[in-house]
Amino acid sequence: MGEVALVDHNLERVARVVGDGPAHLAVNAHHHAEQLVAHLAGRAHVSVEAAVALGTAGGVANLRPWLDGRGALVVNGDTWSTIDLAPLVSGWDGATVRVLVVGASTLAPGVGILGSLLPPAAIAGLPHGPAGLYESCWLPLLGEGRLEIVEAAGPFVPCDRPRDYLAANLLASGGASVVGRGARVEGEVVRSVVWPGAVVERGERLVDAIRLDDGSTVLVRPRVGDQVAAARS
Repeated sequence: MGEVALVDHNLERVARVVGDGPAHLAVNAHHHAEQLVAHLAGRAHVSVEAAVALGTAGGVANLRPWLDGRGALVVNGDTWSTIDLAPLVSGWDGATVRVLVVGASTLAPGVGILGSLLPPAAIAGLPHGPAGLYESCWLPLLGEGRLEIVEAAGPFVPCDRPRDYLAANLLASGGASVVGRGARVEGEVVRSVVWPGAVVERGERLVDAIRLDDGSTVLVRPRVGDQVAAARS
């Protein structure tokens, strides 16, 4: 977010509580995996899911050889937040599945999930194929009264939609437009993100938009059904 790639932002947050480097940090990659491998070289272990995206549970299961019997702190790589992860790991018994949620006291669809601690026993039971942690781990334990919920408060934005990606960038920048390194801006940008290497020509006025480095523009507007319009510049 801002001048920091989202994956770097999350790795920095996790490193504060688990340690730095490829012995402590791992990233699951499917789409554009080669870019992540190059970007994270020497900084994190990258587990490439070449055939199919494995989801969070399947991704953690795929990391068993790297984990080598250790527990894991899991966060979503496309979520932006400044909430400290320290309360999630503080006082953990190493045997209980723990989930850090924002703005709620329980786990339910739509509740923001900042991260989860998985002990070795829980990791051993995760499915090998594509699967999510909610269905394969958290929900069964919640029903049995064996899921530990830790509450948190603060900014939290899942960035899987352009509107949310823009909102997270503006939160990170304090409301100012974000212009990436190497971008050329000769026009006007308002509440917008300009990717590194992108161009905003003289006479252009970019408002509530994302300008990509290939020249395309994603316009973020309130629409029926929460749609986002994409236009080619």
